[in-house]
Amino acid sequence: MLDRILLFPYTLTLALRDKLYRDGTLASSTAGVPTISLGNVTVGGTGKTPHTEMILRLLLDSDKWGFSNIAVLSRGYKRKTKGFRKVLWDGTAAQFGDEPLQMAKKFPHVTVAVDKDRVEGCRFLEHPEEMKASKKCKETAEIPPADVIILDDAFQYRKLRPTVSIVLVDYSRPVHKDKLLPLGGLRDLPSRIADADIVIVTKCPSYLDEWERGKWAGYFGMSDYSTATCRARSPRGKEQTLLFSTIAYSEMLPVYEEADPRFTYAPRAILFSGIAKDTPLRDYISDNYKIVRRFSFPDHHRYGPGDVASITGAIKANPTAVVITTEKDAQRIVDVPSVPRELKERLFKIPIEVKFLSDLEKEVFDTTLLGFIG
Repeated sequence: MLDRILLFPYTLTLALRDKLYRDGTLASSTAGVPTISLGNVTVGGTGKTPHTEMILRLLLDSDKWGFSNIAVLSRGYKRKTKGFRKVLWDGTAAQFGDEPLQMAKKFPHVTVAVDKDRVEGCRFLEHPEEMKASKKCKETAEIPPADVIILDDAFQYRKLRPTVSIVLVDYSRPVHKDKLLPLGGLRDLPSRIADADIVIVTKCPSYLDEWERGKWAGYFGMSDYSTATCRARSPRGKEQTLLFSTIAYSEMLPVYEEADPRFTYAPRAILFSGIAKDTPLRDYISDNYKIVRRFSFPDHHRYGPGDVASITGAIKANPTAVVITTEKDAQRIVDVPSVPRELKERLFKIPIEVKFLSDLEKEVFDTTLLGFIG
């Protein structure tokens, strides 16, 4: 009861905002090209970036979209720049944000851009000539007109109505057991999940039986859920697709050119990360290494010389250990000037991908998503 009283102002604000958008008092617009929104109702940690990369691979491999101009639009969380920017692969996390920079490096033929104003960002991606004519935009990079746009972390951005909406929910953080900020990790009403076209429970164990899948459908208030079709009916009567994905770690890669691959065979590891939750990563690393030091920084932490000094100090105490971090953290650590050689030569990142728990779910996802965007 005390929690409800304390959270009442925030709950009321979210509910009123939702009502105003539903009855048309607050207007929503659509882009001129198909848009795919990927988001969540919690603060961080649901796997938006690897799921965005999965969608990019799907589009690039498809007959229709593989030869088109694909774009990703993000707000560029914690970047120091403002307005619309095309993300350059040789830029910095401070300019564009770590996640957009990571995608720009991995997908050089995809236009990755950042803009807090998603309506404006979509307009510039669709019509680059407007971008050059706008006094608000100082971007000068050449951008091909986008044929389809992926909207990263846009579920709460109600001013733009996407062609298809995907919501991610962390398996280890069920929304029905969570609370709104600041007492919990919810940044939106859990009931809003019913608005999504596709709901994906992420970071699942490698196998879930039908009973547990049905239990998750119940958590979301879905009815008529079928594991044979992966379809259900939302509390508002809308058909939804419910899927389950898991994390797959890839082979470690060097962060710097100076890296010595022999360190990957060391029995000990030093781990540092600035992500919402590092438990799955620690569990994975522990299968092959004894973690002798662990540095856990806040999500999207901007590294500085003091952080580098702390990690280097751990190296001196464990001179044969490999140093491991995530892809996103690697984008930020390279922004730090004067990183010592002893860190560069033993620093490796672990890329991650997401996979659905079954071939059926992969097929349903591909068919459903491509069906929405035509």
